[in-house]
Amino acid sequence: MAIIKQQDLIDSVADALQYISYYHPLDFIQALEKAYHKEQNTGAKDAIAQILINSRMSAHGKRPICQDTGIVTCFVKIGMDVKWDKTDMTVQQMVDEGTRRAYMNPDNPLRASIVADPAGARKNTKDNTPSVVHIDLVEGGEVEVMIAAKGGGSENKTKMAMLNPSDSIADWVVNTLPSMGAGWCPPGMLGIGIGGTAEKAGVLAKESLMEPVDIQELIDRGPQNAEEELRLEIFERVNKLGIGAQGLGGLTTVVDVKINSVPTHAASKPVVMIPNCAATRHVHFHLDGSGPADLTPPKLEEWPEITWEVGENVRRVNVDGLTKEDISEWKTGETVLLSGTILTGRDAAHKRISDMLAAGEELPVDFTNKFIYYVGPVDAIGDEAVGPAGPTTATRMDKFSDMMLSKTGVLGSIGKSERGQATVENIKKHKSVYLMAVGGAAYLVSKAIKKAKVVAFPELGMEAIYEFEVEDMPVTVAVDTNGESAHVTGPAIWKAKIEELDAELKK
Repeated sequence: MAIIKQQDLIDSVADALQYISYYHPLDFIQALEKAYHKEQNTGAKDAIAQILINSRMSAHGKRPICQDTGIVTCFVKIGMDVKWDKTDMTVQQMVDEGTRRAYMNPDNPLRASIVADPAGARKNTKDNTPSVVHIDLVEGGEVEVMIAAKGGGSENKTKMAMLNPSDSIADWVVNTLPSMGAGWCPPGMLGIGIGGTAEKAGVLAKESLMEPVDIQELIDRGPQNAEEELRLEIFERVNKLGIGAQGLGGLTTVVDVKINSVPTHAASKPVVMIPNCAATRHVHFHLDGSGPADLTPPKLEEWPEITWEVGENVRRVNVDGLTKEDISEWKTGETVLLSGTILTGRDAAHKRISDMLAAGEELPVDFTNKFIYYVGPVDAIGDEAVGPAGPTTATRMDKFSDMMLSKTGVLGSIGKSERGQATVENIKKHKSVYLMAVGGAAYLVSKAIKKAKVVAFPELGMEAIYEFEVEDMPVTVAVDTNGESAHVTGPAIWKAKIEELDAELKK
């Protein structure tokens, strides 16, 4: 009988969450490198380059890959022969204590994003607990742990369907994926759970994302069962959609497709699809009573030597003093390097602004001719102006776009993913622009932020309004003043190009 110390699980969880905050799984990095060299769309290739550079920087600096350091999901498989050294804590409490220590580590503080009372006050718990823990009793005398930190942008794109038994799962995936937009930060992985009941399919999908990237090995040896055939079909068809990195259009939308399935009712076919983003973070370890897990750091030389260079069509601008006439010259797809002062604001700040305007109150910040950056940064350490500060999903702010553009004088916005059609029309109407920063490159982006201070709503924590002083912050014009959206034109162009390439190969 193995005796497992509670402290070993707590320490291992804390170490694992720190580890995955700055180390990508190497199999994922290797898959991204292949996608980088394969990519033909310049915008998508640049986005992948920034993700790879950011990954190497995070591994070297031991700072988070993404500012959204996620909600913790932990699968704990406990051997039937295991005995704990103490009985004063549940497994949930042990995992939560490890999570608490990891997220409050002063050497690398992680962003606390968990809110209690989700249907009401939504008050931040301040330590990123509770985590989501799935416990299984299995044979043996070990404790097996798979732990991940899942960002909200990708988690929010989860889709579920109760298909008819005769319905095609691949058709459902291919029809559904374009509706998810780019908020899940492709290229990433798709986890698909099939069977059981609705809630079981969701757990199966999430657990599948803990597996390594191995689609190329499957392609090389060929499928051996229906599930593997389905993986390959979905992988091929999804990449032919042309969505591409960050939704800008391109050859690689997913680097792998994972499937877990269990038996289900004869009348049912529950299916859940959960995407993993470009900041995929997970690790797997065992405890056998000999001490906490030993997580061996990867070697930095195992990261590809990728560089990102400013192209010829780059526009350098000082945002201080910009006018609508100035931004009317910017065109969709153009790279812009921003310098000067920008403001931040995301969900909670926009709601607060909306309430104040409705009540006729004066806003604490003047947004006139300013850019607002949708971000909730990680706390700074040492001489950092701010911690990792990548963009959050812009579509969540769409409901506030008309208010911001018509009542605050804001010049433009910066975020990740596409904007809804109504927001695109508002941007066109007000001669504004929407700029896209690369999701999954938060540490890289933070290096362009030279000064940061909270200027409004400090009680909102990471959702407070900051003033950033930036220098050469890289962004892409995603919607210009004429209403042309890169997230509409890019995938359409590349889907057609992929079809043309396929047709040429078949001749």
